[in-house]
Amino acid sequence: MKKLKIKDLFKIRKGKKVKPVEEQTSKTVRYIQIEDLRDDSNMKFCKVSDNYVFANKNNIIIAWDGANAGTISYGLEGFIGSTLAVLETEDKEIFIPYIGKYLQSKYNYLRDTCTGATIPHISRKALENLEVPIPSFDKQRMISDTLDKARSLIDKRKAQIEALDQLTQSVFLELFGDPYINPNSWPIGTIGDLTEKTQYGTSKKASENTGQFPVLRMGNITYNGSWNFNDMKYVDLDDKELEKYLVRKGELLFNRTNSKELVGKTAVFREEEPVAFAGYLVKLITNEKANSEFISGYLNSKYGKALLFSMAKNIVGMANINAKELMGIKIYIPPKDLQDKYANIVLKILEKKELLLKGLYALEENNNSLLQRAFKGELFDDEKV
Repeated sequence: MKKLKIKDLFKIRKGKKVKPVEEQTSKTVRYIQIEDLRDDSNMKFCKVSDNYVFANKNNIIIAWDGANAGTISYGLEGFIGSTLAVLETEDKEIFIPYIGKYLQSKYNYLRDTCTGATIPHISRKALENLEVPIPSFDKQRMISDTLDKARSLIDKRKAQIEALDQLTQSVFLELFGDPYINPNSWPIGTIGDLTEKTQYGTSKKASENTGQFPVLRMGNITYNGSWNFNDMKYVDLDDKELEKYLVRKGELLFNRTNSKELVGKTAVFREEEPVAFAGYLVKLITNEKANSEFISGYLNSKYGKALLFSMAKNIVGMANINAKELMGIKIYIPPKDLQDKYANIVLKILEKKELLLKGLYALEENNNSLLQRAFKGELFDDEKV
């Protein structure tokens, strides 16, 4: 299979600064920005100008400058801003979605070859000299269609997982009612009324590879109250520290320091083996009046998120909600048996979610394998196309 360099296939034109307008009219055209390459649901517009650079649906658009440099999209149409560039070709033997997918698979290469110490910039030389495997036009189309189908399966699985997250929130509202209005007139107390004990995490320096216990840090709690156990570090604890700095199944962790948008991330630890937790987290152990899943659901509700955001105090670029302030948060207190019912439903939903996540991992592995095989010419036989 022949290979051609990007500079032999495309003309590269950098975008220019575009002045957006407030509203879409019959005299405006879409204005494409970097964020549109990942999510084009929030469109902006500008007036037509010969001074701007226009991308049509048969062009490839690349983020040229900034944190998202190297992001690739195609099929969009509009004027592009100064942080983007357009790849144009008149070659009728090139199927643009195929080239677009190939360049997307080279994201790490494009990032690794960026210039600029503070703000990344795409290296024109590195991009122009990138070699692209070029099978027949029909094979390009077949490869692209196959990869689209694989991606569609991944997107559907992610949508199923998102639906389960929304189901958890719906169950909370169905059982307890909207915290804004407390329609069931549950008694009002504070989180402190539901708490037996709180504890800040360890300040010991964690190691990348060695240590007695994995240590949870603020990045391991997701915004919606789940866990991400990637990028774990490790720490040693002596016998006197075990009770304080280990979190056990059923206990709750609260992220006390983060950006204003993320401070207050809350999740219940549900693993069988205890692990350590770092100083930016607070461990909360409930008393006989509460189930930790209920408190987590409350703080992860729309009401809870808004409340935490309003409470967060900015301190030198970071926001903070300390343990005392956490204990003072007002909360309605439904019967314990109803909280336990909610917790059981949550655990059943999480079991289903875990199965979907395993399936998602398998789909992503398959997609990565397809990508490698596709661009090595191993998916289809040219002679049969």
